[in-house]
Amino acid sequence: MSSRFDDLKAAARNSALRACSLFAGLPPADLDRIAAFAQFLPVAKGGYLFHEGEPSNGFYVVRTGAINVHRVTPDGREQVIHVFRPGDSLAEATLAGDAGYPADARAVEKSEVIFIPRRDFLELIKTRTDLALRMLASMSQHLRVLVNALDDLTRKDVETRLAHWLLKRCPQRLSHAAFELRLDVTKTVLAAELRTRHETLSRALARLREMGLIKSAGKTIRILDPLGLDAVLRTNLGETRESRPHQG
Repeated sequence: MSSRFDDLKAAARNSALRACSLFAGLPPADLDRIAAFAQFLPVAKGGYLFHEGEPSNGFYVVRTGAINVHRVTPDGREQVIHVFRPGDSLAEATLAGDAGYPADARAVEKSEVIFIPRRDFLELIKTRTDLALRMLASMSQHLRVLVNALDDLTRKDVETRLAHWLLKRCPQRLSHAAFELRLDVTKTVLAAELRTRHETLSRALARLREMGLIKSAGKTIRILDPLGLDAVLRTNLGETRESRPHQG
């Protein structure tokens, strides 16, 4: 019985690791090796994985929940860098040097993470160049996220950032045809992604409802007029229709 239970636990750990794009496609033997030193950790809402400046002992994979990575400005404001969701890995770049963690990481809802210890993983990638290349690809993706975040910060008001976020998820070519979006996160997490507070997000949603552009109920948002929403976004950005790339 004990052996079968251990086998089930190992299978669950391998499945959780494979759900991360960093490890997807790895041979079972490699997953077994990583699972042997990986640690599954529950994180309460509001709990921290690490703080800016702390020495890096390893990196993390989000299994459930959401992790808000942010920095605190000198005047005490929280500046969100990114919200990581299930399957995302974070803090891999800290393995490449001794500078420590570059920001704070806090669970914005009850979460579970997989901790990958630094020493064990570095020993593994010494013999596996394909894993090293995967790490580079993952860090490159994180860099793109930062570039996109900087681009979004130029969209100064929350209403504009919200409109941009909704339109990026339009499943078809922009038209006046309505489409429905089911949020896979709480509005608190969405607010963090948009680098704002829950109350401010609620006001932005209310303004778009008043303009007749959306309807929202619970986790469902119906975009009533995608082209109309796009026009609001372009106006807020000071763009003409011709200056925006065609969506399709």
